[in-house]
Amino acid sequence: MSVARDIPSGNRTDPAADPRPVLVTGGAGFIGSNLADRLAGEGHRVIVYDAMTRPGVERNLAWLQSRHPDRIDHVQADIRDAARLAACIRDAKVVFHMAAQVAVTTSLVEPVEDLQVNLIGTVNLLEALRARGDGTPLVFASTNKVYGDLADLDFQLAEEAYLPTDAGVRGHGIAETRPLDFHTPYGCSKGAADQYVLDYARSYGVPTAVLRMSCIYGQRQMGTEDQGWVAHFLIRALKGQQITLFGDGCQVRDILDVSNAVDAYLGAWKRIDAVSGRAFNLGGGPANAVSLRQLLDFVGQIIDRPVDVAYSDWRAGDQRYFVADTRAVDAALGLSPKVDWRDGVTRLAQWLAAEGGINLPVGNPALAQSA
Repeated sequence: MSVARDIPSGNRTDPAADPRPVLVTGGAGFIGSNLADRLAGEGHRVIVYDAMTRPGVERNLAWLQSRHPDRIDHVQADIRDAARLAACIRDAKVVFHMAAQVAVTTSLVEPVEDLQVNLIGTVNLLEALRARGDGTPLVFASTNKVYGDLADLDFQLAEEAYLPTDAGVRGHGIAETRPLDFHTPYGCSKGAADQYVLDYARSYGVPTAVLRMSCIYGQRQMGTEDQGWVAHFLIRALKGQQITLFGDGCQVRDILDVSNAVDAYLGAWKRIDAVSGRAFNLGGGPANAVSLRQLLDFVGQIIDRPVDVAYSDWRAGDQRYFVADTRAVDAALGLSPKVDWRDGVTRLAQWLAAEGGINLPVGNPALAQSA
């Protein structure tokens, strides 16, 4: 896996001309595999560092290897294995850190493991990069959960969706100036990792950037009740199974197509010298804000029948509203317009139906509109 090191590690003027590999931790996961696919398609060699513990990642890895047989190297290892991690970082020209324990519910049951994976694993990465000392950049996948439950905001209920009464928040979303407020072990572990990544830029000069993601959805997402809720809703609806909403279902999220998320990660790498040490909120923004109930109404249009819905109690740390103010990330990274959520959700439904051998209604206007 070693390559020639005759190109200075700090030379980022033309990343495509640098033959060294890109390291993507969690590269067989949903966002990681989409990112690895884009990188390999652009001619980069990619090390997919993944413990392969989540259901469905084997299919993602096989898909990557079939599409890019000469550009995908897989290392099956845990992010907590500092020695294996350091060996993989040795020749990498950039690190995209996607590996994580991703479920709030799991963190409440196993807080120590959540801490070890999300925080200690991240510090392992940072220490390996600090030891190299040559300016190899790191782009970190953080979360909107670093802002807590936003309980201080006042909301009004309109058309089955919570909307902030504050005109600025309602018009633009939650900005990076929002104070951090870690809730649940997951929020604490990801939030602490977020701050370590930023501080290694400040204290040690390691070029880093943080993307605090809202809800990302798209192809290769095999969602569960705990994580990847857009795909989870679609999978269950396509199979005619009941969907449980925790709370009243009027929670609002700004959902972002994974292609736009990949654009942001690559943009952060491309402009790392300008954005090092900065954190950005990344989501669909106000134009792609939708409540859970509204999304399920649209899913019902796609499958041409009502979705079977049940309700349960609110979950710990659940936000009634989160919409990212994307003005800073859009400007800093020069991002393209975002995929409209209706188009993206329809395409995901079509992909999931094809994967599951499920026929969608013929002549459905909702499908024709997004074709």
